[in-house]
Amino acid sequence: MSRGSRAPFVVAHRGASGTRPEHTLAAYELALQEGADGVECDVRLTRDGHLVCVHDRTVDRTSSGTGLVSEMSLDELRQLDFGADGEPAAVLTLSELITLVLDWRSRPTKLFIETKHPVRYGALVEAKVLAELQRFGIATPASADHSRAVVMSFAATAVWRIRRAAPLLPTVLLGESSRYLGGSAATTVGATAVGPSVKTLREHPDLVDKAAAAGRATYCWTVDDPEDVKLCADLGVSWIATNYPGRTKAVLATV
Repeated sequence: MSRGSRAPFVVAHRGASGTRPEHTLAAYELALQEGADGVECDVRLTRDGHLVCVHDRTVDRTSSGTGLVSEMSLDELRQLDFGADGEPAAVLTLSELITLVLDWRSRPTKLFIETKHPVRYGALVEAKVLAELQRFGIATPASADHSRAVVMSFAATAVWRIRRAAPLLPTVLLGESSRYLGGSAATTVGATAVGPSVKTLREHPDLVDKAAAAGRATYCWTVDDPEDVKLCADLGVSWIATNYPGRTKAVLATV
């Protein structure tokens, strides 16, 4: 590794979603078994106020049903199948995912929670996330380095809400634009890391050094190609999100 002092940590993007249905218990269990250093999820609020791990506004792509997540109750979502290939899977709540991660005894694993915006419930999403982290005793870590949770968003206002309410929780400002991530936005909202896509990182590798100079880490998504994994390692990226955590860790072992 020519520039980074260590291999990047590996985050399982929606679990081991390259080989298991995304955001399912099976995907996260496999990611943990494959040695992921962190797991990532997207969260949305149901009509009755529950946080569920679903990426899209609708359940159409990832389940046996149709409709907006925000217009469905948790019980209604639980009637749908989020699995594939004859292996049924129920919708996963954030509470269930936190329980899985905290109960995994092989090694400490970080949970990266992305809040989606714009949504009809606005700031209530971040409030609910913080309440859930508080319930599990991980909303106020002793330091950012020892935090078991990281909150991320493409919405700068969402990052700001988290930083204001829980200043020791690490946060990632996600984005596609190098000008946005390399400018003042991350400083304004107090983000502890920036999160470019791997495409953006390829085009603007200086983002990592710029972030480091400002005291921020870099989280890159979604890194599946072995050459991109090696690029991230060479640049000194802190965290890489991948659909194939086991394979990605194997590539990093050769760098």
